[in-house]
Amino acid sequence: MKVENLYDILVKCDHKISTDTRKIIKGSIFFALKGENFDGNNFALTALKNGASYSIVDNKNISKSDNRIILVKDVLETLQNLSKYNRTKSSCYVIGVTGSNGKTTTKELIHQVLKIKYKTICTKGNYNNHIGVPLSLLKIKSSTEYAIIEMGANNFGEIKFLTELVQPDIGYITNFGLAHLEGFKNLKGVIRGKTELYHWLIKNDKQILINNDDDEQRNFVNDKAVLFGKDKNSHYKFEQNKSNRVSLKINDLIIETQLYGSYNFSNVCAAITLGLENKIELRKISKSLKNYSSENNRSQIISKNNSKIIMDAYNANPTSVKGALESLSNLANSKLAIIGDMYELGKAENIEHQKIVKFAKGLNIDKTIFIGSRFKKCEINFKNFHFFNNKREFHKSNLKLNENNILIKGSRSMRMETIINEL
Repeated sequence: MKVENLYDILVKCDHKISTDTRKIIKGSIFFALKGENFDGNNFALTALKNGASYSIVDNKNISKSDNRIILVKDVLETLQNLSKYNRTKSSCYVIGVTGSNGKTTTKELIHQVLKIKYKTICTKGNYNNHIGVPLSLLKIKSSTEYAIIEMGANNFGEIKFLTELVQPDIGYITNFGLAHLEGFKNLKGVIRGKTELYHWLIKNDKQILINNDDDEQRNFVNDKAVLFGKDKNSHYKFEQNKSNRVSLKINDLIIETQLYGSYNFSNVCAAITLGLENKIELRKISKSLKNYSSENNRSQIISKNNSKIIMDAYNANPTSVKGALESLSNLANSKLAIIGDMYELGKAENIEHQKIVKFAKGLNIDKTIFIGSRFKKCEINFKNFHFFNNKREFHKSNLKLNENNILIKGSRSMRMETIINEL
C-alpha cells in the first residue's frame, strides 16, 4: 500500500498508533514490529480483537486472515516512511533535540514553556530511537502547532537518519559528553555523531540553537543561528545565580526553578530562549518553569527521613556523573554520593571508572559509595570511600547513612532507584 493511502488511514484513526497488543488503543493502527524475541505479525489478529482498527504486517500468509490487515514490504520501514510523510503534511514548527546529557529534561522544559501559548506535543519519555522517533512524529495532527522531538544515538549515521525523518525547523545539541563510547570511540567521535544534526540544518537552510558558552557549538554559528549563554555576544544573555536549585537572571528578571544541579542551567536557558523566540512573555515563562518538577529519576528531588535525595538514576556516563558529583559537593550540610557502574563505554570502561574515583577524591563529599563490578575493580583505600560488587552487598553492609543530601546515580541497567527503599 502506498504511503499516501496509509496517511489517509492514519488521519481516519485520529493518529492513534499501537505496537503492543497488551496496550492496544481502541481504534488505532497496530504496527506488527519485530524484536529479538518476538514477531509482531503473530499478534495481528489479537490486536484487532483487542480494539485496533487495522494491523500492518509484512507476512503474506497472515495478511489473508482478515481484510483489516494491511500487507507491506517491511513494517518498520513503513512506520518510518509514514512518520516522515506525516511530518511533511504538517505545517507545525518542529524542534529537534539531541546531545549526550540532558536531552530528555531539555525537551520537557521546552514543552513546558511552549505549551503556555501553543498546541504542543513532545517525545514521550525517551522514545528517541529509530522506532520512538517515528512514533513521536505520528502524533503530529493538523491542529499541532509545535512538536519537540528528541533524538538519541549510539553510533555514526543515526542522528543523520533520524534528522531526515524529523526535518526540524530548528535543532539543538545539549552538549557533547563521554557517552556511548562503544560506538563513538571517543569525544571526537561523539561530536562528529551529534553534529550530524547541525550539518543537516545548515545544508537545508534551517535554524540552529547554540549554547554560546560551548566552544564546540560556536563552530557552527551562522547567520541563522540563535545564540544563548553567559557570553555577552549572545542574543539571549543569562546570569547564573548561586543556589542549590537552578536560578538565573535575564533582562533583570530572576527565574527560579525546582531543578537541581548546575548542569541543568543551560537546559533551562535553551527552553527560555525558544520561548522568547516564539513570542511568549518572559514572566509567563518564569511562572511555568517555577512550577515544573522533574520526574522519572532525572534530577528528581525526594524527601525521606529528614534527608534530601537527588534521584538522578535514569542513566549515567562520565560527563554526567562528574557534573552530578560537583553539584552535590557545592551543597551545604552533610553529603553522600551513591554511584553505580557506567555502561556502554567500550575499551574506555576501566580508565573512565578510575577517573571518576580520582575525581571524587578531590570533592567536598562526606561519604562516597561505589556500586558495581566496574567500580569495584577501581577500589582504593581512601577515607569514607566504600566499594561494593552489587546492591545486595551494599544492603548487607548496614552502613550508617544519615547525611542531609544524598545523590543516587548510575546507568539504567543498574536500576539505582531501587536503593531508596533501603535507605
